[in-house]
Amino acid sequence: MPRQFQFRTVDGVETVQIAVRGRQVLARPMLNFGPGYTLDERAALGLRGLLPPAVNTLTEQVRRVYQQFRGQPDDLSRYVFLNQLQDLNEILYYRLVADHLEEMLPIIYTPTVGEAIQKFSSTFDRPRGIYLSIDDAAGMDEALAAHGQGPEDVDLVVVTDSEGILGIGDQGVGGIRIAVGKLAVYTTAAGIHPLRGIPVVLDVGTDNLDLLNDPGYLGARHARVRGERYDAFVAQFADAVRRHFPHALLHWEDFGADNAHRILAAYRDEQCSFNDDIQGTAAVVAAAALAAVRAKGERLADQRIVVHGAGTAGVGVADLMRDIMVQEGLSEKEAESRFWGLGSRGLLHTGAPMRAFQERYARPVEEVSGWDGAGRYDLAEVVRQVRPTVLVGTSAQPGSFTEAIVRDMAAGCDRPVIMPLSNPTSRSEAVPADLLRWTDGRALIATGSPFAPVEQGGTTFEIAQANNALVFPGIGLGAVAVRATRVTDRMIAAAAQAVAERTSAGRLGAPVLPSMRQLRAVSAAVAIRVAEAAVEEGVATRELEHPLQDIHELMWQPVYPTVEVVDHIDEPSARTTEPGREA
Repeated sequence: MPRQFQFRTVDGVETVQIAVRGRQVLARPMLNFGPGYTLDERAALGLRGLLPPAVNTLTEQVRRVYQQFRGQPDDLSRYVFLNQLQDLNEILYYRLVADHLEEMLPIIYTPTVGEAIQKFSSTFDRPRGIYLSIDDAAGMDEALAAHGQGPEDVDLVVVTDSEGILGIGDQGVGGIRIAVGKLAVYTTAAGIHPLRGIPVVLDVGTDNLDLLNDPGYLGARHARVRGERYDAFVAQFADAVRRHFPHALLHWEDFGADNAHRILAAYRDEQCSFNDDIQGTAAVVAAAALAAVRAKGERLADQRIVVHGAGTAGVGVADLMRDIMVQEGLSEKEAESRFWGLGSRGLLHTGAPMRAFQERYARPVEEVSGWDGAGRYDLAEVVRQVRPTVLVGTSAQPGSFTEAIVRDMAAGCDRPVIMPLSNPTSRSEAVPADLLRWTDGRALIATGSPFAPVEQGGTTFEIAQANNALVFPGIGLGAVAVRATRVTDRMIAAAAQAVAERTSAGRLGAPVLPSMRQLRAVSAAVAIRVAEAAVEEGVATRELEHPLQDIHELMWQPVYPTVEVVDHIDEPSARTTEPGREA
């Protein structure tokens, strides 16, 4: 089909060419500026009489929709409102979110998106993204083509199979909303153009009995397919992405623990791909740890680190911290010896059952044979024996960092680094107020959920949120900027270093991570470092002449572009952000 509209950026100026007229203009979220169109533009586009007579600036429109947002009764209603706004006027949506980022990020992303995902099949809205069913694998190429983008039009594909959604597990086809939410953060934080990203759900069935027994469920109504057929479907998808969108970064999101590690290992050296639950979580937690230990005047390599919840995220955190320790001078074996990981059966140790990706952190059974615990070795016993300096919580076990455990830890080091990271707040291993009270204000804290500042001993402590949004948008932007052929460990470590450098954690009460208010600047800093690391690693296919300026110019701004009314769209001669074809 011929192109209907096209966004182009030349010399930093964005223009939209529009070849449709009248109601067709207002039916497209990226073209529906509403009363933002001037009277001359309305006349040229056939909009006379289709809009109220007043002309509003984007700032005036933001003011009006923000009042509507504030009038919603609860967070889920706010999510629905923003979702509807995105379907109506996408540029206004992104401008609203950007202007109120700290307030709205928890609505469009975690934690509110989790509730929206659970209610996916009970709500009716405009479908976004691509739904690929294992029961129609033969139609995959047709489904990808139906989205309308060509091989030069896509920078980013976010895909989930919905097995490990946030802290709520298997959510079947509703997981598409986490992919949509991730792309919204990529756009808001890193300026990835909203029309250069595609959200995808791989529907392989669900083991969620509530969904299978819900007559309104919209996904494949059978148990999850596993084994060879599942692997073949994922391989078919990865190959299809390479063929349809050869320059796109493939972002794997919320896969189950076993599949997440297997898939990342299988494809990370074949194409530009990245798993946020493993590598993104690792980067932001490593950033917090780096900032915290630097505030103490120490190195990461000097620490004793206990990871409570050594699953997908926990082992990813340990792997990246190990890599940084190696950069600081340790051997890989020495670095691995700095970690004690606890899984669902207690401390990982030789001879105990565990997953393959956990084995490198298993402690020798001879080391722990004299400990209490009858072979299980729970968190309290591990802390008592190890006296860790860093305690990481990715267990989803609320309250597991008890007063006794924290006081034991604090007795062994002056400034304990404690990170209860499990989401949502109800699953947090501890709350900051308790941690500061139990350590007399000495703890350096990062949490998975947002917490208000805490008064302790006459000092106001700002609580850092280890939100992946601090790293994954910049990783994506950096990889896209240099068209990286893959995402390397060094690029992930560079992201962590970039975030750690933007803190003032040495000041008492200061957070060990940047505020979400700084998200766009942080994303740009991360992108620059990631792009530079890609060049150094030899995986960049183009270099940036002026990294800071080049990254800045790549970041899309949510403003109405210059309108060019045309009768037809020529094939692009400049960087195109939207194919504008009718499916």
